[in-house]
Amino acid sequence: MISYKKILLLGFVTACSLQAIGQKIAASFTPDASGANFSGKVFLYLSKDSKSPKDEMVGVYKFPCFSITVKNVKPNEKVVFDDAATFYPTVLSDIERGEYHAQVVWDRNEGGRSIGDSPGNICNESIVVKLTKNTSQSFDIVCKQVIKERPFVETQFIKELKSPSELLTTFYKRPTSVNAAVLLPKEYFTQPTRKFPVLYWISGYGGDYHAYSGRNDKSAPIDTTPCIRVYLDGNCPGGHSVYANSDNNGPWGDALTKELIPLVEKTYRTNAARLLTGHSSGGWTVLWLQTHYPKVFMACWSSSPDPVDFRSFQQIDLYQDKNMFYAKDSTLRLAGTIAGRFPWIMMKNMYDMEHVIWRGEQMHSFNFVFSTKNGDGTPRSLINETTGDIDPVTVEHWKNYDISLYVRTNWEQLKPDLQGKIRVSVGEQDNFLLNYPVHLLDNEMKKIDAGFVFGYYPGDHFTVSTPEYRTSGYQFLQQKYNESGIKN
Repeated sequence: MISYKKILLLGFVTACSLQAIGQKIAASFTPDASGANFSGKVFLYLSKDSKSPKDEMVGVYKFPCFSITVKNVKPNEKVVFDDAATFYPTVLSDIERGEYHAQVVWDRNEGGRSIGDSPGNICNESIVVKLTKNTSQSFDIVCKQVIKERPFVETQFIKELKSPSELLTTFYKRPTSVNAAVLLPKEYFTQPTRKFPVLYWISGYGGDYHAYSGRNDKSAPIDTTPCIRVYLDGNCPGGHSVYANSDNNGPWGDALTKELIPLVEKTYRTNAARLLTGHSSGGWTVLWLQTHYPKVFMACWSSSPDPVDFRSFQQIDLYQDKNMFYAKDSTLRLAGTIAGRFPWIMMKNMYDMEHVIWRGEQMHSFNFVFSTKNGDGTPRSLINETTGDIDPVTVEHWKNYDISLYVRTNWEQLKPDLQGKIRVSVGEQDNFLLNYPVHLLDNEMKKIDAGFVFGYYPGDHFTVSTPEYRTSGYQFLQQKYNESGIKN
């Protein structure tokens, strides 16, 4: 009879053999794409549906993806994705069989937000690979393309503004600028001596100021007053900078207020009024800027902001709850919903996928802003990404970015410059449960008589912006502008 030890040995040899013949996808880059050796992360994106999976939003759109870390890879030298690669949702040999659109990206991390769209990164045109039950299959992907920086086409009413930043250049150790699209009102040309208020308008996560390239949209008024709009997207290598100074992203708040804004006012005919508005991550941004630079900005209207009170971070209390993935009854926690009720995206799935493709993606974007640095230069994670356990040491650093906590703790110093300057609006069916922290902030601001205005509306994160919703927000900004006494 075969001994127990021999059975174990046979099983081990069989497992090793299967590993050895597991599916493999090899990747290389041509000398035309780069003549230099490559060290860093390489990513493999696979999708049955999307022809360009590298451009899909991680976590919201789910697809198999893999990463490996390599060192000093020469042009034309192959690296291999196999079952040893970091994976989502499972190892390469175990993913569903069938035809996939496949792309590989070599991440140089030279400044872009999305790995799949960062200028300087090397990639291939999407190819189709057919995975079968034959686990000895192998495929070669040759990367010939270098992702280019998107050009910006100016028109009469829309201009590009790139503000070279000494602050960010020092931080990143490479030339860095704060970029924006500037939208001019028709009156800028019909009334050539008139000066205008500036509305700094900040996009949500994933926005891009290049969306205005080639368009000729005139700047809409604040309500009745013509204004110059400066559209900012907040993109940085860590995700959305939210224009907050941070250990991992650098001094984006100071770069905006000390470098870009003076350049705006030097370049265009502006008066002394600076106002803020933004939605989602942009909504959080304008609250941060208004509360931390209250003398710089006249007023802000925040729309559906990212969590403004960390006692409800998508209904997770970061100060009391222990786990990001599971509630106390072991049910999976939600990252996104339909109409604020029905499950859409689970927090665990979001983190599992971002564990592979992490730089620039939504949940890790919070780490880049709110967390301290690890010894290797990466952001300290809020959670153990295997178990979902919340790290209390990281939470202590995150407290610095809890807007509700900051305002109520520092109200006596903030009051002279901040009283009555803020309006927050949100839909009561918000997909990302952002109405709950807004209610917490509302309650806390009432206790200190902050004079902030809160508006609650039917609708979710994407449908809330009705004419009534927008009118109320712009009327608030108009009122604050009128109260300033600045004449048009």
